[in-house]
Amino acid sequence: VQLQASGGGLVQAGASLRLSCAASGRTFSSCTTGWFRQAPGKEREFVGSATGSGTVYADSAKGRFAISRDNAKNTMFLQMNSLKPEDTAVYYCAANAPVHCSRNNGVYDYWGQGTLVTVSS
Repeated sequence: VQLQASGGGLVQAGASLRLSCAASGRTFSSCTTGWFRQAPGKEREFVGSATGSGTVYADSAKGRFAISRDNAKNTMFLQMNSLKPEDTAVYYCAANAPVHCSRNNGVYDYWGQGTLVTVSS
């Protein structure tokens, strides 16, 4: 299974971006998928996750970011609105294998390669 993240870029504060993560090799089905980010000089941090029953977001993402999935296209999305300079980071998507389908503790079986989001002030 490979995850391919895309959609990053350079935007001004207040703008919106939608990141995509396409999976090859299997479908997401209802298994947990997530988004993380890593800013320069910082550790990777949780952004949000989607399970079969709903979504969970970090406090920094609540009200501004939204995760969605198109299971027919094996693609998940991270819609980011009202971007701030502190959102600048490499964003990674992640997904669980069917054997760990409902696991939602930040541990994932598959990771994308990351896409860079830069927000200027």
